[in-house]
Amino acid sequence: MLHDPNRIYIFDTTLRDGEQVPGCQLTTPEKVEIARELELLGVDIIEAGFPVSSPGDFQSVVEISKAVKEPTICALTRANKGDIDAAVESLKYAKRSRIHTGIGSSDTHIKYKFNSTREEILARGVEAVKYAKQFVEDIEFYAEDAGRADIEFLAKMVEAVIAAGATVVNIPDTNGYCLPDQYGSKIRFLKENVKNIDKAIISVHCHNDLGLATANAIAGLQNGARQVECTINGIGERAGNTSMEEVTMILKTHYSLGFHTHINTRKFYDLSHKVSEMMHMPVQPNKAIVGHNAFAHSSGIHQDGFLKNRENYEIINPEDVGFPSASIVLTARSGRHALNFHLERIGHHLTKVELDETYKRFLDLADVKKDINDEDLNSLVRHLAVK
Repeated sequence: MLHDPNRIYIFDTTLRDGEQVPGCQLTTPEKVEIARELELLGVDIIEAGFPVSSPGDFQSVVEISKAVKEPTICALTRANKGDIDAAVESLKYAKRSRIHTGIGSSDTHIKYKFNSTREEILARGVEAVKYAKQFVEDIEFYAEDAGRADIEFLAKMVEAVIAAGATVVNIPDTNGYCLPDQYGSKIRFLKENVKNIDKAIISVHCHNDLGLATANAIAGLQNGARQVECTINGIGERAGNTSMEEVTMILKTHYSLGFHTHINTRKFYDLSHKVSEMMHMPVQPNKAIVGHNAFAHSSGIHQDGFLKNRENYEIINPEDVGFPSASIVLTARSGRHALNFHLERIGHHLTKVELDETYKRFLDLADVKKDINDEDLNSLVRHLAVK
C-alpha cells in the first residue's frame, strides 16, 4: 500500500482535538484560515471536526472542504450510523475525504464506558467501518485507549477492521499512559502479528499527560507506524497532544532514521503564533522549536561557545523553522564575549581595557536590571567618554 516506506504522513488535528481545549474554540472562518495555512505547511490530512457534535462543527467541515484542495479532509465519528451519516454529508465538497470512526479497545473503556463485552465492541467497530465504506473509500479506525488495551484483543480488533475496509488504523495512547518502549512494542506487535497489516497504515495518536507524547510518537514510527497525529504547539485536551513541530524536527534532525515528511518547516514559527493568538493559548517561553526562548542564549559559557560556533549549542538552525534569529540575551550571567558582541552590533568598538571596565559596570547594572537594552549599553559607553 505504501509507495515510499520511509514517508511519514502528517495528520493534523489542531482543528479537532486541539480545539477541544476550554476557551480555545474557533469560528468557522478562523478554522478555514488555519486550514489554509496547514495546507501551505504541507500537512497530508486535516481533521476538520466532529460534524455530529454541533451545527458549527458540521459547517466548519463543509467550509474547510471547499477551501482546501491538497490535503485529505477528515471528519471524526463514533461507531454509529448517525455520526457517519453526518460526516458523509459534511464531506461532500472535499476533493479527498476520510471518515475517522472507532470505539474503545481497553477493558476499562469496554466495561465502564460502554458497559459491554469485547465481542460486542468488536462487532460494533466492524459494522461502523463497513457502513462508512459504502460512502467513502478512505476509512481510518481508532481503537480508543489502545495504550491500555490487551495486546491480543487489540490485534484481533485491528485485523477485523482492516478486513472490513479500514485503510488506516489509529492506535491511540488516549490517556498518555505508555512509556516509549511499551508503546513502540505495541506497534511492533501489531506490525508482526496482524496478518493483513500490510493493507493499512498504522497511525500513532499520543497524549501528553506524562510529558511523553512526542517520545511515544517517535517510538511508534520507529516500530512500523507511518502516520503521526499531532497539533500545532502540541495543544489538545488536558496536557495536550503530540506537537507537530517537535516530531517533524526530530525526524529532520535525526535524518539517520531515514524518515521524511512533506512539511515546509520554515512556516512553523509564524503558524505557531497565529494558532496561539487565535486560540488565546500562550506558547510557553521554553517550548521546544517555537518558544520565545528556544534559540535564546543567556549563560556566559553558552554564549561564548555559540559565538565561536553556533553548532556548539544549536542543533537546529532557527531559519529552518522560520524563527527570526538566535538571540544572545544579556544578563548577569553573560560574559565579555557576549557584551562585546552587542556593543559592536550597535557600533561600539572598545579596546580590551575599555571592555574590561565596561564589563564591570555592566555586571553591576545587570544585577539590578533584568532587561539590558541598547540604550543601557550606550549609557555604559558614554561613561567611558566622560572619563
